Formats: sequence, C-alpha cells, structure tokens
Amino acid sequence: MLTVGLTGGIGAGKSEVSRLLVRHGAVLIDADRIAREVVEPGTPGLAAVVDAFGTDVLAADGSLDRPRLGSVVFADPDKLALLNSIVHPLVGARSRELERAAAEDAVVVHDVPLLTENGLAPLYDVVIVVDASPTTQLDRLVRLRGMTEEDARARMAAQATREQRREIADIVIDNDVPLDALKRRVAEVWDDLARRARQTRGAPKDTEGDDGADSTG
Repeated sequence: MLTVGLTGGIGAGKSEVSRLLVRHGAVLIDADRIAREVVEPGTPGLAAVVDAFGTDVLAADGSLDRPRLGSVVFADPDKLALLNSIVHPLVGARSRELERAAAEDAVVVHDVPLLTENGLAPLYDVVIVVDASPTTQLDRLVRLRGMTEEDARARMAAQATREQRREIADIVIDNDVPLDALKRRVAEVWDDLARRARQTRGAPKDTEGDDGADSTG
C-alpha cells in the first residue's frame, strides 16, 4: 500500500485533483467529508461541539450551521483550536478504519486540507500539494463558492502559506492552468504513484494522531 497525503490551500482545486486521481484508480479518504459525518445530528461529535460553542451554532433543523460556526472560530485562534481538538480525533479514527479496509496494493489518497498546519507530512509515503496563486484562490472562492471577499481572505489567512505548503511537498501540482493541462499533469503523477506502489514493501506507516480536516469546511 502507498499512502498519499493530498493537500492545498482553500480554493486551490484540490477536490478536482482528488476526483481525477480516483478516476485513475486511487482509493480516496476525504477528511472533510468525514468531518461532516462525525458531527451529523445525533452524533457524540455534534453534542461535543454544542457543549463547547452553544446552541447558536445549530441550524433550525438541529444540524450544524457551518457558516455560523466558521464565522466564530476563524476570528479566534483559540476557538479554532478547541473545535479541532473535538473533531480531529474522531476524523482520524474513521480515516484509519477506512485505510485498513483498502487492498494491500492500493494507492490510498488522504485528502487533508490542514496537512501542513498540523505537521502531518511524516505520516504519508508521499505528500502532494495542489498549488495555485492567492489571486486564483480568491477568485474561485468568491466567484464559484459565493463567499464574500472578506470571508475568503480570512479563511485563506487561517491556513498555512503557499511557501509552507510547498516546503513539505514531494510532488507539486500547479493548478493555475486550464483543466486539460491539469488532467495531463495528474495522469503523470498517477503513473509515478503507481510505480511507487509497486515498489513499496513492508507495513504501512502509522497514521495515529491528528487528521488535518477542516472542521468548518
């Protein structure tokens, strides 16, 4: 098994890269998707979030109001750390469960938004960073996700810098390019990952610890 940590700044296009890798045959473990699952209504995770932040972070139907929670934690690093301390262990446990279920010869891609911020690079055989300029990120967040420019800039500022992400990368995928060019680059990267997987021997790395999900994503 080859374990891959896939990360990138918000709006860099990491989700598109993960979709392309899945088409090539990767097993995807999406930390953000799991982060949503562990705080669904009726879960211990949601109960813990409400205990920490109050019922104001709930929507009318009893689900987590993510935009409201995001506006609270992104303005206060201590509150963001508190949220992460609740959600990340739950996501980490579920991620490890899914990895253990994958085939021995699989390329397992962990889509981890906060991989850099949480120092998780050593947990993976290969770290891939999807890179885009801050201008591109801001445009995508405002134009495609409907964020205000203020909210988009705040979320970008809460993450690692572009330089910090590139420092921990084994492979960088430039996503300031048209989709066709991105597809060609991902195909090249997949060939490299498949080759590494064939060469991999021994037990997979220990993935105990934090998960790097974006708890408000």
